[in-house]
Parts: sequence; structure tokens; C-alpha cells
Amino acid sequence: MILQAMSFKEFQDCKALMDMLEDDGYVGKYKYFIEKKFEEMVDWFLKVKLEINTRPLPAYAEDNKKISLLDLYLAVRREGGHRRVTDNHMWAVISKDMGLEYHDGELMRLMYAMYLDVLVYYYKIKSTKEKVAKKEIGEDIGMKRRTRSVEMEASTSMMSHEEPEQAVDEHDAPEQAADEHYAFFVENDWYGLKRLKKRKKFDFKRAEKAVNEANESVQKNSRREN
Repeated sequence: MILQAMSFKEFQDCKALMDMLEDDGYVGKYKYFIEKKFEEMVDWFLKVKLEINTRPLPAYAEDNKKISLLDLYLAVRREGGHRRVTDNHMWAVISKDMGLEYHDGELMRLMYAMYLDVLVYYYKIKSTKEKVAKKEIGEDIGMKRRTRSVEMEASTSMMSHEEPEQAVDEHDAPEQAADEHYAFFVENDWYGLKRLKKRKKFDFKRAEKAVNEANESVQKNSRREN
């Protein structure tokens, strides 16, 4: 159903079909349907994408035998691609694999150049761009994760340098909360700032009260002795 519903309106549709051909099991199971859709793709690519209308489809050999462009594509891909087949003089082998004669090798080379070479080139370029884009996205995500991890480690490290707050008597909490301030950095740097010591303002009222109580105590004791 996916194959039957597939249409070709942009090259991404061609790439989708060619991606399916990477699965040999899938091709073997649905080859009849794939072959028809493959020719439809080649026809769209030549006439719409390249605006070439002088290459008839289906393609035929001299003895009026139909050439399966799908088989040609798969055979060349299996041997490593157009350049490798050409450099190793394997077009006669490709021809034989497709049920033709050895002397039809040159015809297979021409057929591939006419119908498939530019299509495969476009496909490789598109695939490479997508791989690069995915890699860049992956690296970007990885960088963000590493940055987040470093920030969390730095935050944890700074928290570990903080001194625990001193216990405060619940009766003195309101007064001390209003009067407390911070002074004298332990070191003249960030970690020194995080380890600064707490100091309290001098409480004159409390001191005066303590002195008065002491004086009263001395006076009382002095009267008893007299």
C-alpha cells in the first residue's frame, strides 16, 4: 500500500523509494511492485527534474528485450557503483547477471549513463547532506548536554564550598535576622566570597542590660556583706 500510494513530486520522494532498496529482503518480496514504481520514478526524474524527453521508457535492448532499470541499478550497486564497475571492466558481467549476453556490456554501460547515473548522483548528494545535518544536530545536542553537565558540576562545586549556617536561637531570630551582615572575605576570589564568615553587629542595648544587671548584682552582694 505504501508503494501504491507513493507519488513523485519532489526529489525527496525519489530518495524515499531508493532508501527502501537498501533492504534486500523487502526488494525480494515486493520486487514486482517496486520495479513498476522504480520506472515511474526514473520517468519523473528525467522529464520533470532534468526536463529530458528524448529517452523512452521502458528501455529496450537491440533484440527488443526490455531492460529492467531496477535490476541494472541493483547489479551495479552490488558491484560497488558505476566507477568501480567501469574501472574493473565489469559491464559484461553486469550484462550477464541481467540475463543478456557478454557483448551487451557496452549497452548496459550506456543505459546506466542515460537513465540512472545522474539520479544516483543526486541520491548520494541528498543522503550525504542529511547525514551531515543529523551529525550536526547530534553534536549540538551533545554540546548542550555537556554544557549543562559542566554548569551543574560548577554549581555543585560552589555549593560544597558554602559553610553551613549557624544555629540561631528561636527567641533571638527576628532581632538577629534584622541585624546580621557579612564582612571580611576569607580570600579575594570567588570561593573566598562563598566562604565569607558571618559577623553580627554589636548589640548596645543587650550590652547595657548586661552591665546594669552586673552592677545590681554587685550592689546586692555588697549590702549583704555590710
